[in-house]
Amino acid sequence: MSEWNQAYDLVVVGTGNAALCAAISAKENGASVLVLEKGLKSKRGGNSFFTDGAIRFAYKDMTGIQEVLPDMDMEQIQHIEMPNYTEDDYYSDIMRVTENKSNPELARQLVSKSFETIQWMKKQGVQFELNENQSFERDGKLQFWGGLPIRAHRKGIGLIESLIAKAEEMGIKIVYETRAVKLKTSGGIVNGLIVNQAGTEKIIPAKAVILACGGFEANKEKRKKYLGDEWEKAVVRGSEYNTGDGLDMALKIGAQPYGDWGSCHAHTTDFNAPRVGDYSKPGDIYKKSSYPLGIIVNNQGKRFVDEGADFRNYTYAKYGKETLKQPDQMAFQLFDQQVYPMLRAEYKLDEATCIKADSITELAEKMQVDKSSLVSTINEYNHAVQEGEYNPSIKDNKGTKGITPPKSNWALRLEKAPYYAYPITCGITFTFGGIHANKNGEVLDSDGSAIPGLFAAGEMIGGIFYYNYPGGSGLMSGATFGKLAGEAAAKYLSKSMNETAK
Repeated sequence: MSEWNQAYDLVVVGTGNAALCAAISAKENGASVLVLEKGLKSKRGGNSFFTDGAIRFAYKDMTGIQEVLPDMDMEQIQHIEMPNYTEDDYYSDIMRVTENKSNPELARQLVSKSFETIQWMKKQGVQFELNENQSFERDGKLQFWGGLPIRAHRKGIGLIESLIAKAEEMGIKIVYETRAVKLKTSGGIVNGLIVNQAGTEKIIPAKAVILACGGFEANKEKRKKYLGDEWEKAVVRGSEYNTGDGLDMALKIGAQPYGDWGSCHAHTTDFNAPRVGDYSKPGDIYKKSSYPLGIIVNNQGKRFVDEGADFRNYTYAKYGKETLKQPDQMAFQLFDQQVYPMLRAEYKLDEATCIKADSITELAEKMQVDKSSLVSTINEYNHAVQEGEYNPSIKDNKGTKGITPPKSNWALRLEKAPYYAYPITCGITFTFGGIHANKNGEVLDSDGSAIPGLFAAGEMIGGIFYYNYPGGSGLMSGATFGKLAGEAAAKYLSKSMNETAK
């Protein structure tokens, strides 16, 4: 086994949003940094590369948005209705969707550092823009909803390209096709890594390591073990390389497993989507997020969720899992012409599988579901729809009465042809279970003590998301804890050098 030919203070494992933020932050604070990527250079970026780029932060009010997007002119601003979104709002959203399971210290750290992290990302060259997918036009104005009005310019690919460019500008070395396989320790202190490069194992000496290489969502065996047998065939929406290597390495040296290992971020995705992320078509183009505007049925023509329970930001992870439970792991999102113009852009791409018909019976035939069952479901639903003002930018309470499951908001009768059906399945994005880290990204052992020299960020950190998560919080968590882990690692290195010098 040979040794790496150059020494570094810090090795960061991964090239996603969390890893790159960690590397840049550590370099800013004086550390020499090496970044390792398991995959090809053309497949760098982890799951972040595939995202829609939406990022949730506590912007408080429109002035916060203007700080992030200073080039907006007054005419634009006057045509926007932006709900306030404070730190308390963000924290409440996390606690509500995780059923109060989220670690309060980690959740508060994420929320309280979110705005300053966005500002820091801007300084690193990341460009942001209004996320108009999170708005509906009403009375001549864009009405935003759901606490997610900002996204990275050019989505995940733009985010990754900007962070890579900054890292390279700073002189951070990035090595590809190099898999980290084992943490080296001496006296309980992490002092390097063993990697596999082109079939040869090498030792990389380092004074500290940051693991930011994702969860186990691309590992079929781990999905079955921790999530259940039905997850074996789930579509992997992102990186094929997130197979749990970092988790395995950390656990082997005594890191404490932490969080919800039995759950994950999932999403309804096109039934015919690629089985793993398609690097030639990034940007989350296969997801199907406009279901609150219509209804969802399984391939037996039956509804099984409350499509209008909440804004899609707070239900898509949960409903992706519910889709996986249906026969053949399949369902259909149904819309009529009333709402079709409001569907998100991905519904109208060439890649979208769309079934269109002029009647419900014709639609059922093309969907290959039982006609009488689908007609009965839609008739029952239409009869249950209550009168009221329809407004998709707020929870309008325009729901149904007398059916199970109900539709609590945004209920319109399916009655205007043509009708549209989109076949969907469940796509897994990232897993919620991880290792225990404190609010600065220091990895903790079973006693709750920091393991000297080991830090984590991104999907690696457990305890933040349980059962569900608020959309856009994954990227924010990665960036926030990546930045903090980089700072903490640099501080640790500085302290170690000072102690050595004494």
